[in-house]
Amino acid sequence: MMTLTELDRRRLRNFRANRRAVWSLRIFLVLFLVSLVAEVVANDKPLLLSYQGTWKSPLLTDYAEADFGGDPGFTPDYTDPVLQCLIRTGGLEICFDTAPEIIEGIEAGIPPDDASYQAGWIIWAPIPYSYDTVNYDVARAPSPPDANHWLGTDDRARDVVARIIYGFRLSVLFGFTVTFVSAVIGIVAGAAQGFFGGWVDLTFQRVEEVWSSMNLLYVVLIVASVLAPSLGVMFFIFVAFSWVSLIGVVRAEFLRARNFEYVQAARALGVGDWTIMFRHLLPNAMVATVTMLPFMMTASIGLLAGLDFLGFGLGPAYPSLGELASQGKKHIQDPWLALSAFFSFAIMLSLMVFIFEGVRDAFDPRKTFS
Repeated sequence: MMTLTELDRRRLRNFRANRRAVWSLRIFLVLFLVSLVAEVVANDKPLLLSYQGTWKSPLLTDYAEADFGGDPGFTPDYTDPVLQCLIRTGGLEICFDTAPEIIEGIEAGIPPDDASYQAGWIIWAPIPYSYDTVNYDVARAPSPPDANHWLGTDDRARDVVARIIYGFRLSVLFGFTVTFVSAVIGIVAGAAQGFFGGWVDLTFQRVEEVWSSMNLLYVVLIVASVLAPSLGVMFFIFVAFSWVSLIGVVRAEFLRARNFEYVQAARALGVGDWTIMFRHLLPNAMVATVTMLPFMMTASIGLLAGLDFLGFGLGPAYPSLGELASQGKKHIQDPWLALSAFFSFAIMLSLMVFIFEGVRDAFDPRKTFS
């Protein structure tokens, strides 16, 4: 069983003392957990259904239309009234001719007069649309908010709420992953520079100067002209340019503390350099490091959204908040698009900044709360 040290307890008290950070963390966790199970919250596939007395979960298993009495060789479209009729009647052939009338009769408590009728049912997600589901029944696209689409649809008749939920998950996971990998590389490089100094410091400084002088937007444009934009390509590019932002802060902290008495004492006792760096010096550099992390994370999320806004990002195959903002710019007369994108970004980024503010206070040895 894991036990907390006195230092861990003090940091936890410091974080809890920041009420804004605590409430931001709670709200963020709720939103993030909802986005993690986005397929259960927003999906155009039924969560569970009963067909001929057998339970099936299209959310977990891919079925063919023939499995429900439909035409062989087709992928089932569960929004099709004919397929819904086949599921709810056990595969009656009359569904191919009068599916809407049969469904209305079943919902009114009047089942079809057929000996082979087997009652079935369908359980849908709260939002019966995925991020790429096109609703061909809307009168126009973009369509305004209504009972079926709480925040309306975009210019391709896709549900805005579903795209926000999936886009929130994509943005947060992308930002977390880029920040974590970049932080590990930047901390190791900055620690080596500050602790060892000499030619190690000079070499890394020259590499950092050359690397940071390259323009990220130009690199993205060059890569986009050669490779099809994808999540993996964007992740590699973002990590390649994000790690340098931490080097200066970590290097300065290690340069300041490498000649402290406790470091000299550890060396005299034969403790290895890397042990001194990451067990004794790194905790003292965490305040400055943690202070930079929210800026790195919000910058990566904002830059990804900006590239999507300009059309150089992930492309239409991904749920993108930046692409939603771009649609808001194109369709000024449909304000729900721009407002949805704005409040999504504002809430997400504000919560992250407040949470990291509390984490910074927790790691700051100068702050002690009762």
